[in-house]
Amino acid sequence: MNSDLIQYIQEAKVSGMSDGEIQAELLSVGWNHGDVRQAFLDNISPELENPPIEQSEKIEAVVSVRGLIKHYGSVRAVDGIDFEIPKGSILALLGPNGAGKTTLVRMLGTLITPDSGQALIGGHDVIKSPDDVRKIIGLTGQFSAVDMVLTGRENLVMIGRLCHLSKLEAENRARELLIRFGLSDAADRQVKTYSGGMMRRLDVAASIIAHPEVLFLDEPTTGLDPHGRIELWHIIKELVAKDVTVLLTTQYLDEADHLADQIVVIDKGKIIAKGTSQELKAQVGGDVLELHLTDHSQAHRAAAAIEALGIEKPRIEELEAHIFMPVRGGASVLADAIRRLDQARIDLADIVLRRPTLDDVFLKLTGHVAG
Repeated sequence: MNSDLIQYIQEAKVSGMSDGEIQAELLSVGWNHGDVRQAFLDNISPELENPPIEQSEKIEAVVSVRGLIKHYGSVRAVDGIDFEIPKGSILALLGPNGAGKTTLVRMLGTLITPDSGQALIGGHDVIKSPDDVRKIIGLTGQFSAVDMVLTGRENLVMIGRLCHLSKLEAENRARELLIRFGLSDAADRQVKTYSGGMMRRLDVAASIIAHPEVLFLDEPTTGLDPHGRIELWHIIKELVAKDVTVLLTTQYLDEADHLADQIVVIDKGKIIAKGTSQELKAQVGGDVLELHLTDHSQAHRAAAAIEALGIEKPRIEELEAHIFMPVRGGASVLADAIRRLDQARIDLADIVLRRPTLDDVFLKLTGHVAG
C-alpha cells in the first residue's frame, strides 16, 4: 500500500476531517477508489489507537463509540467501529444485510455485551453502567415487541409504568402518543387485530413513551405505507428539535438522505465511509447517465456503445433493461451518448443525466444493492 496515501489519511484524521471528507478529497485528485478503501480497511484502522473518550468529548457527543468489536464464533460481526453523534442530531447507519447494523444497535442498547472497545451513551459506559444507559434510551428493534393480547392503550400504559411513570403520567402519555401516531380509533382493540403498519407505529410509540434522551431505531419504517413513513419522519424530526439524539438503521436510502445529519456506511462489520449525504455523493464523481431500454436483450450492446464515455464501467440491470454509468462532461456527454446509441441501433425508452443519489453511493462502496 502506498505510504504517501496512508500518511495523508492519518494526517487528515488528526486535523479533524471526517472519513467521508478524506475519501472525497482523495478521489477528486485522482486516487483509485479501491486503493483508498483498502487503505481505510487494512492499513489505517489498525495503526490508529482507540484512546479512552475524554470528558470534554462526552459533553459534545451524546453517543461516542470507539473500536467496538463483537464476535460470533470466528465471525467478527462488528469490527472496530468508531463514530460520534452530537446532541439533537440524527446518524443513519447503512449497509447490506449482514453488515453488522443490528448487532451494533443491540450493543448500544445494552442487549448484548461488546467483546472490546468502548461506547458511551450520555456519558454512561454500556459495559460498566448498563442500567444508567437504559434509563435514558429508547429502542425500536426490527421486530415488534408489543404484547398481542393487550390493547394498544394497555401496551403503552404498561411500558410507561415499567419506565417508572406514575399511573396518571403513563395514561396521559399513552393517550398523547395514540393520537400522535394515528392509533386513537384502535386504542382499545387487541393488538393482534392490528395491521403490520399499525403494530409498527405502536412499537415506535412505546420506545418514546418515557421521553428518552437517545433513541435507537432499527429499520423503523419497515412495514409502513408511504404515508406512514412520511408521518414517522415528521415525528423523528420533532423529537430531534427537542434535542433527542437518534441513531437509525434503514434500508431506504431516501430515508437516510431526508433525515440524517451524518451517514455511516458499514460492510462486513467495518466502516467503509462516513460523512454527510453530499460528501458521500461526491465520492461517485460527476453525474450518472441512466438508460432505460425498450428491449432488455440490447442491454450489453448498449453498454458497450457508451462505455468509453464513463469514468467507470456501466452497470446493467438486465431484467428491468436499465443501465447506469458515472460520467463527467455534463450535457455534452448526454448528446454523445445519444449519438452512439443511435449508431448502434439501440431502442431507447428514456435517457437521463442526473446527480448521484445515495443508491449510487451504496452500490459503489459495497458492491451490493440496498435492501
